[in-house]
Amino acid sequence: MKSLKPNKTKIPLRPAGPPARPESMLDQVVGALCDPASYEPLVHVSSFHLPMPSLEALAEVVGLLRAILFPGYFGSTHIRPDNIRYQTGTQLGRLSELLTEQIKRGLCFECGHLTPSYCGDCEVRSRRIAEAFLTDLPRLRHLLATDVEAAFTGDPAARSRGEVIFCYPSLKAIANQRIAHALHGMGVPIIPRILTEAAHSETGIDIHPGAEIGEQFFIDHGTGVVIGETTVIGRNVRLYQGVTLGAKSFPRDPEGRPIKGIPRHPIVEDDVIVYSGATILGRITIGRGSVIGGNVWLTESVPPRTRVVQGKPAETIFENGSGI
Repeated sequence: MKSLKPNKTKIPLRPAGPPARPESMLDQVVGALCDPASYEPLVHVSSFHLPMPSLEALAEVVGLLRAILFPGYFGSTHIRPDNIRYQTGTQLGRLSELLTEQIKRGLCFECGHLTPSYCGDCEVRSRRIAEAFLTDLPRLRHLLATDVEAAFTGDPAARSRGEVIFCYPSLKAIANQRIAHALHGMGVPIIPRILTEAAHSETGIDIHPGAEIGEQFFIDHGTGVVIGETTVIGRNVRLYQGVTLGAKSFPRDPEGRPIKGIPRHPIVEDDVIVYSGATILGRITIGRGSVIGGNVWLTESVPPRTRVVQGKPAETIFENGSGI
């Protein structure tokens, strides 16, 4: 009888780790995107991990402001003399909370300090700015009331002031700009630009928060209007679609960078009308009561009560082939 011998067949040992594999496409993309040379020009690292301003919260801020400034048209439509104080107080409470937080985030966004003590300063500053802004709301409502009146009286298609408030994109853009301009004047960074660019996206009307605009401002139709940062607009001014109040070439510093903050946009005095497609460039003055015709290109000041129109093209008539 044969004895059974154990099988001495050798079983190969498993490798210590997974087999090496070539770098995948995703690995290559991750590596490229995480290269400091790629992300450093575009990355934002917040001070002490405070989030960026919230677009959703700022949209709610604008919604609350529209409900407060135009009661009954936006927000709660059940506004009556016996409940308007309660409704307004509730909206202001929520607005104060949201706005204070967003202003603090905006201040942190541009903060260059690296010590925590400045965070407490920004907390106090954001609360004071929010309180000052809320105090300014009656003045903003008065300005917007004059804008509504200008649109109603200046547009024969407007059937009511309510139609202007509820339907006109130009009033939405102007309202956002007046809100943003107030915050801009109080030293709030980035948030004013977010508010005006939100209106720009919705209406096609681009008004910088730094522009100074007087009472009774009306933009008819509005699509394609551009109003630059240092523009000054007087009272009772009317613009039509496609108007540009812009800058020409501007000076640069020794390193070739544009010098910021200098006045470079037009001054439009009271009672001026600018028709569609006109382009007005540079720090020039459009005198009171002037009318600028459609598609005019203007880079020089005009005195008060001037009418500027395109020149009539010269006519040349050829007969019997004389022009050949």
